[in-house]
Amino acid sequence: MSSLPSSASEPAGGVATGTMSPMAAGTGLPLKTGEGAQPVAPGIWLLHGQGQSFVAETSAGLVVVDAGPGGKVTAGMIEALRRCSDAPVHALCYSHGHAGYNAGVPQWLEHARERGEPAPRLIAHRNVPRRYARYRETQALQQHLNEMQFRMPPGSFAMRLHEPEETFDRHLVIGEGEQRVELMWAPSETDCCIAVWCPAQRVLYGGPAVIDSIPNIGTPLRTLRDPVRWADTLEDLLALNPEQVVREFGPTIVGAQAVREVLGRTTLALRWLRTETVRLMNEGLGEREILARIRYPEDLFGPEWMRPTYGDRSYIVRDIYRSENGWWDRNPTSLHPAPPEDVARALGEAIADKAAVLAQARRHAEGGRLQLALHVIDLLALAEGEAPEFAEARRLKAGWLRERAPQVQTYISKSLYHHGAARLEAQANAARPAANPDGKRGALPDASASAGHS
Repeated sequence: MSSLPSSASEPAGGVATGTMSPMAAGTGLPLKTGEGAQPVAPGIWLLHGQGQSFVAETSAGLVVVDAGPGGKVTAGMIEALRRCSDAPVHALCYSHGHAGYNAGVPQWLEHARERGEPAPRLIAHRNVPRRYARYRETQALQQHLNEMQFRMPPGSFAMRLHEPEETFDRHLVIGEGEQRVELMWAPSETDCCIAVWCPAQRVLYGGPAVIDSIPNIGTPLRTLRDPVRWADTLEDLLALNPEQVVREFGPTIVGAQAVREVLGRTTLALRWLRTETVRLMNEGLGEREILARIRYPEDLFGPEWMRPTYGDRSYIVRDIYRSENGWWDRNPTSLHPAPPEDVARALGEAIADKAAVLAQARRHAEGGRLQLALHVIDLLALAEGEAPEFAEARRLKAGWLRERAPQVQTYISKSLYHHGAARLEAQANAARPAANPDGKRGALPDASASAGHS
């Protein structure tokens, strides 16, 4: 799953207060939600770690969902749990296969060994091993994508994957009678998500399917996610009639009516997005035309839990479009493109009045039309050549990207605006003249490719 910006208290009458942060203050750790444990019901707790882990007492022992990211965070989770219960940990379950959520598995195994207890069962959905295999195959790419998305320094993301020892398909019961929990396949953000149902207490851990933000579909750096499948999962979870729903991120939903409102309204919103996007595609509109035309109903997208604090409703529209249209942008020029460096050089040579382009882009920016300014400045910022206007265009673009970031709500877009600006600034620094041995300054070779090609 993904991180979410700090959450204010939900309205009274149904949802408990909680906070979360994509980058915990002072830690540099993305996805950390806080510290300690919170009681949910007798024998049930959430643990703050990478997202919110879930713990339930069963007749077999404690069932823990997500081991945490390792290091001090996981150590703190174990310590917090032991202030709540001294029962042995029977199973560590993976809420889904995204990297980091179960990097702390070795510490839990060592904890059991130190207590003289059997090692916990390591349980995940059967699709997790396949996901882990893909992550290992694309490890360098995964590192780069996570560093962009979570504003981490290059080379700082370490991927530590620990294979589960048991997998299940749709349903797995741990414990007996009223002291049992039921693991359920809950495909949503990934095809390997699970939820945990505690029938005696009517408490549901929704995992990545239930978060305090619009569902995380269509993320710019990730593979396709299916909003209809996510809606189906929410309907299945709602059919359990839970009294409380613990989110992976955000405050617990308390009360059957509040649960129906949050899960039911989210389901309707996802199905509306599919229906409306398909309607506009059937009219012959392209991706950007749909984004310009579509209007989102306030009753579906206005509620607190549908805020675009991490993902965005336009991301979901784009994923639906991609799922039916493939990669082509409908511009025949892009079908068999020339090499990027050749295109950049040709554009640079073709624009005769470069100063006019800069002036027009500045007029848009000064008029408060930053997005239009970015479109115009790209005529030069993405081009190549010796003219000084190219460097000036990249400098302007970097500044405007930083100004654009606070204008959007979604954390991911903010991250990518800042990443693009930092990349342009690094290129500018690399291209600055350096002192020659004789004390004079000469131009360094151009070490940068065209801007924005992450």
